[in-house]
Amino acid sequence: MKYDWTIDELNALYELPLMELISKAHLIHGQHHRIGEVQKCNCISIKTGGCPENCKYCAQSSRYKTAVSAQPMMRIDEVIADAKKAIARGATRICLVAAWREVRNSKQFEEVLEMTRQVTALGVEVCCCLGMLDEAQAHRLKDAGAYAYSHNLDTSERFYPSITTTRTYQDRLNTLANIRKAKITVCCGGILGMGEEVVDRLELLKTLSSQRPHPESVPINRLYAIPGTPLENQPPVSIWELLRIVAIARIVMPKTMVRLSAGRKEMSFQEQALCFFAGANSIHMGEKLLTVGNTSADVDQEMFQTLGLR
Repeated sequence: MKYDWTIDELNALYELPLMELISKAHLIHGQHHRIGEVQKCNCISIKTGGCPENCKYCAQSSRYKTAVSAQPMMRIDEVIADAKKAIARGATRICLVAAWREVRNSKQFEEVLEMTRQVTALGVEVCCCLGMLDEAQAHRLKDAGAYAYSHNLDTSERFYPSITTTRTYQDRLNTLANIRKAKITVCCGGILGMGEEVVDRLELLKTLSSQRPHPESVPINRLYAIPGTPLENQPPVSIWELLRIVAIARIVMPKTMVRLSAGRKEMSFQEQALCFFAGANSIHMGEKLLTVGNTSADVDQEMFQTLGLR
């Protein structure tokens, strides 16, 4: 496994003819994963809205006037009911997501720990996404059964201050280190189309692929431009750009689950098929991905049947 990819090496991959690049990625994918096998993950927004952070892409920031308002935390029984529905539709990973800046040692965190225990008992992987946390909190999540922790870097370190100023890139890296110390697997990716340059996308992949071990899961999101946020007028990234980043992610992190996340609703079966061919092997399912629309379960089922996915 290689952990020292350089920007020059990544740029050389980026500049390959597209068919050559995705063919190279497909070959590597087949060496480490079963072709046509795609994991279904389902997010449950256990605490929606009211986040104090100022991430320019996010509908849940309290800094912006969007259609999302702060909601109380879901009850444990509601979360379990939603998890059971998702599992019935084929989900093998349930992501518990709270719009928090950081984890606080509170009654709400105790409830999240109980949610984690009960969802884990249903026989699926539990991933938590709760913002920054310290090592002791990470160990408590691990003891409760958490399989993974999601904490995206979003973009390159250079471009990050253009998107978020209420925390630093190093804050994100510190949380990833705490997750590793607790022996929880890492889910960490980014967002394409926030106004960054190609070099920022490659720098993000360089940072992710320099982690030892590589993140077990890398979600790749296309920006969903949300009215009321500073990025509401950003044009969408092309499918060809997404495809290149998926392929390079597969090449530089061969064993990682590469997940198609936000923005999939706007993609045709053909476009998603190209991404699966290039190495994507996981999707976020469900009618909503936190606060934005997502592909319905029926449409995903049709796609799985059409493409012969398992």
